[in-house]
Amino acid sequence: MKQFNIVLAGVGGQGTLLAAEIIGTAAVRDGLNVRVSEIHGMAQRGGAVTSNVRMGDDVLSSMIIDGGADVLLGFEPLETIRGLKCASQKTLVIMSSEHIPPSELAARNVPYPSDEEIRANIRLFTDKVIVLKAAALAKEAGNNLAQNSVLLGALAAVEGFPVKMESLLEALRELVPQRHVDVNVRAFILGTKTAKQQLNHV
Repeated sequence: MKQFNIVLAGVGGQGTLLAAEIIGTAAVRDGLNVRVSEIHGMAQRGGAVTSNVRMGDDVLSSMIIDGGADVLLGFEPLETIRGLKCASQKTLVIMSSEHIPPSELAARNVPYPSDEEIRANIRLFTDKVIVLKAAALAKEAGNNLAQNSVLLGALAAVEGFPVKMESLLEALRELVPQRHVDVNVRAFILGTKTAKQQLNHV
């Protein structure tokens, strides 16, 4: 299998690392060679968190080189911009629209960039971008905290993504606390449906 590289970029408390673990677990279920990175940045709530997931027969390391991502899964817009060093014209950016301003912006009295500025930054690297209202979709599913499952569902809709949707859902059911499984499955399905609608226009 050829390589497929995913960068997940978010902040602590969004379930970024759980999402990476779900992808890795599902890939193993499908018999794929997979490497999941260690945490980069600060894992505490509100701190920047990035994880790399690499799949492919010849993958030996979890590190993704600059420009090497097939998908940049952005859990927060500013963190998505931080992850763009791994993007190129081949990269599909899937981004949640919800802003979580980092504390250093307030400390330096710097305004959060507008949505137009964020889109312009992304398009310096790639024109392939879809934006999901992940918070609203998670709320529709039953819990605002299920945004990571919305984004996983969106990832499952990507053409060429080598992990089976059923395997992702099995891993989600295994790794998410039992009382939250149904909500997260609904969020996943909403993410897949919404992403498919947008991907038709990318």
